[in-house]
Amino acid sequence: MSAQAADGVPYAGVGVTATEHRFDIDGPNVTAVGDHKKTEWGGKVFAGYQINPMFAVEGGYTNFGKGEADYKLAGVNGRLKSESESFYLAGKASYPVAEKVNVFGKLGVAHNRNEVTGSALGLSAKDDYSKNSVYAALGTEYAINEKVSLSLEYEHYGKSGNDLGRRKGGVSLGARYSF
Repeated sequence: MSAQAADGVPYAGVGVTATEHRFDIDGPNVTAVGDHKKTEWGGKVFAGYQINPMFAVEGGYTNFGKGEADYKLAGVNGRLKSESESFYLAGKASYPVAEKVNVFGKLGVAHNRNEVTGSALGLSAKDDYSKNSVYAALGTEYAINEKVSLSLEYEHYGKSGNDLGRRKGGVSLGARYSF
């Protein structure tokens, strides 16, 4: 049994994503309090169409989870929170390396959104940042059977419009079902 899907087959899947959330907030009169760099967990759903054994088209939604960091500005404590998500559409090229194992690459476009909330002295402010960027991924896929496969990949979503919160990429573990 090959890890390759048959021609003209739709598929859908889910996954978990780990991304680094970083708050680069050190500056004049501003200092980070505690850890301002953490790995956060999120989720992913995706669907695609396997055009032939080597090529597919895939789209998906990824929620990167929530990150937060404490800071001190001129002696006043504050907190930053970030919530990020992305939609992507990409072409996918696969190549078999063993009977049940493929390596693959994806290239396309991502629409990234990052909501940042800052609070201090009982006041808060919120801003949304959106940006389209190049989406690229490299990974491997293992076929459990003809319909079900597991994947591990590094995905690069690009910037989200600011430098607070999630970084550009993440690692995803996914499960796919071919119809």
